[in-house]
Amino acid sequence: MQFIDLKTQQKRIRNNLESRLRVVLDHGKYIMGPEVFELEEKLADYVGVKHCISCSSGTDALLIPLLAKGIGVGDAIITTPFTYIATAEVIALVGATPIFVDIYPETYNMNPEGIEGAIKQAKSKGLNPKAIIPVDLFGLPARYRMIEEIAKKHNLFILEDAAQGFGGEIGGKRAGSFGDVSSTSFFPAKPLGCYGDGGAIFTNDDELVNLMRSVRVHGSGEDKYDNVRIGINGRLDTIQAAILLEKLSIFDADEVELRNKVADYYKQNLNNDLKSPFVPKNYKSSWAQFSILAESSEEREEIMFKLKENDIPSMIYYRIPLHLQKVFKTLGYEIGDFPISEDIANRIFSIPMHPYLSNKDQDKIIRVLNND
Repeated sequence: MQFIDLKTQQKRIRNNLESRLRVVLDHGKYIMGPEVFELEEKLADYVGVKHCISCSSGTDALLIPLLAKGIGVGDAIITTPFTYIATAEVIALVGATPIFVDIYPETYNMNPEGIEGAIKQAKSKGLNPKAIIPVDLFGLPARYRMIEEIAKKHNLFILEDAAQGFGGEIGGKRAGSFGDVSSTSFFPAKPLGCYGDGGAIFTNDDELVNLMRSVRVHGSGEDKYDNVRIGINGRLDTIQAAILLEKLSIFDADEVELRNKVADYYKQNLNNDLKSPFVPKNYKSSWAQFSILAESSEEREEIMFKLKENDIPSMIYYRIPLHLQKVFKTLGYEIGDFPISEDIANRIFSIPMHPYLSNKDQDKIIRVLNND
């Protein structure tokens, strides 16, 4: 049984995929070829924004906007400790300081009620609060209405981390369209993934988009040998763009809808001893993961052992919250500072989730989890 089944998906699109790749091999424009610009146009249209900038990874999709905004030493960026390291890593890479805010126990996303306190904390450390990076964890968008109200009040820039959220929605508005800028990842395991690393940035800001395009190619000006700012080598390969174009063609109607059917089947059949994911009213998840809460860390280990005995893969996202990671020890956070994130990290685990998971395989997983 596969935790994420990429082979079945590839069989569906194999012929068209090979045709796309042959075109790339024939024209030989492997960097910034025509497929890159075609993909950017289609992604912007899908998300519902004016501009899309493809890039080399989800991490670079977070880094490029921060560099374009000139965020650096002395600045603070507010984010969640319950996410992958890349979210806070890019903050440190530009010289700024991450200030963490705890999460909701139901959705595992940032609790906006903690943002005001984080702003005060940043100022008490002599830092200048500049931005908020909410995370659309496991496919579910964060609570943007509240976040945007607070950001407007304090003149903070919002960078939506939709690395896992692409395909999710709030009231019909798609992930990737919230805040001032958003980023996503095309890592193979993501809801929309390529066959390597890749990412994209979305915005409606006409001025910022030009700065980000410059940063993406070594801070280029009139041409790539006219360098006007510090940038990175952040381009998406043409071959990955071709792969994403074929995957995007089946993404919404098939992939996202099928993921939701799989999630619904889990939720309808798992017993109440295990807490299934919660999706608020008017929200739609793209189900990057299906994560469950055990009663304790000990129970989690027992359950995961039983799953393994039955050849069912499982994973933990995330075992150590960012504020307790060794790399951020200098920030001075301690155990107990973010109790919800710490509690969730001790009990959460994820089970197979992909569009091609059969009812037969789901029934097997459910029987083990329900002790039937």
